Amino acid sequence: MTAIAVTVAGSDSGGGAGIQADLKTFSALGVYGASVVTALTAQNTRGVQGIHNVPADFVGQQIGSVFGDLAVAAVKIGMLSQAPVIAAVAEGLARHAPDCPVVLDPVMVATSGDRLLGDGAIDALQRLLLPRALVITPNLPEAAALLGEAVATDEAAMLDQGRRLLARGSKAVLMKGGHAGGAESVDLLVGADGGVLRLTGPRVATRNTHGTGCTLSAAIAAGLARGLPLAEAARAAKDYVSAAIAAADRLTIGHGHGPVHHFHALWT
Repeated sequence: MTAIAVTVAGSDSGGGAGIQADLKTFSALGVYGASVVTALTAQNTRGVQGIHNVPADFVGQQIGSVFGDLAVAAVKIGMLSQAPVIAAVAEGLARHAPDCPVVLDPVMVATSGDRLLGDGAIDALQRLLLPRALVITPNLPEAAALLGEAVATDEAAMLDQGRRLLARGSKAVLMKGGHAGGAESVDLLVGADGGVLRLTGPRVATRNTHGTGCTLSAAIAAGLARGLPLAEAARAAKDYVSAAIAAADRLTIGHGHGPVHHFHALWT
């Protein structure tokens, strides 16, 4: 059986994040990738120049088309910029894939600093999709925004916020510590059973980190699609992203924040 994952996210015309990064990640990790496009962005390594939202009913139609034909084993959800689109995704998954594991990346701001989430969308995201997720993967600013408080500055605060985000309904929370300081990049996988898995990787001095969050959540979805338990999928995803960041400077893409190297193990 071919492992299949679907990404429900926005398109990055520059190719470094969003749908494009997710599909590259799936392919690099041996998983067939399908897609449901929620928004089109005019975007490059320097920033986001424009956003064109896909109508909610057409997002629902894409979900019906994909799940009506493909045996999807995992779902990654990324950029959902409007509340009606969030509602359409929640309804579509409830109808077509009630038991499919969902990795929810609550994308709010691009690496460039451009805001990607519209007014009212955060509330809809928390009400409709957090309870549906097997795991949510916020970075530290996103976790703070979901909780309405200051950004965590150490591991104790990360753990505290992760545990309180669990109360919003997801089965697990992966607190991504890439925005914190230190020689290591530390992520904490917090489970509903009280368990905590500490995932570490070397902090690499590079400006080419565009699409890092998208890539990590997509890599977790790829592991789940291949049948890995969540903890193993998260550990493998952390290793993959760390290597992709370390190899990012082998690429020369654009004049701003370049992408990570999704195919670092395949390209010579």
